[in-house]
Amino acid sequence: MTFRIERLSTENIGAMWRINEEGLPGVGKVSEEALKDLLALSELPLGVFDETGLLGFVLCLLPGTRYGSLNYAWFNERYDDFLYVDRIAIGAAARNRSAGTALYQRVLADAAERGWPVAAEVSLKPPNLGSERFHRRHGFVPVGVLHHLKQSVTMYLREPA
Repeated sequence: MTFRIERLSTENIGAMWRINEEGLPGVGKVSEEALKDLLALSELPLGVFDETGLLGFVLCLLPGTRYGSLNYAWFNERYDDFLYVDRIAIGAAARNRSAGTALYQRVLADAAERGWPVAAEVSLKPPNLGSERFHRRHGFVPVGVLHHLKQSVTMYLREPA
């Protein structure tokens, strides 16, 4: 399968939101307006495309932005440099076709050029076993657990190659 990886723009927000909705509850629910703000904060906003359009996306942030996520804050408190994967979402029709791997290869290459680890979290409660397998397959290792009121997440880090 041939994919194109392209930088996302506000023109992609509608498609991104639909893909995010298909990924619930594995990815956090977010409004189109919040996605637009995340896109503006993102250092590495990438989409994976084929001839039919956007198949999935990843939004990555640098440390020290105004983003209010407690998960992001956890990494900011512990690491000086990292590329934080806020969300990766693949549309239902494109799953298991290596679209997510194509996105992560690009993210990992960008982080390696900087000499930085990639940070991400995966839902532990409720469990997201597919995402856990995906991250471990890409060399991520658990570095902590963060408990929220109704959810817990495993914090993962992938050191640069």
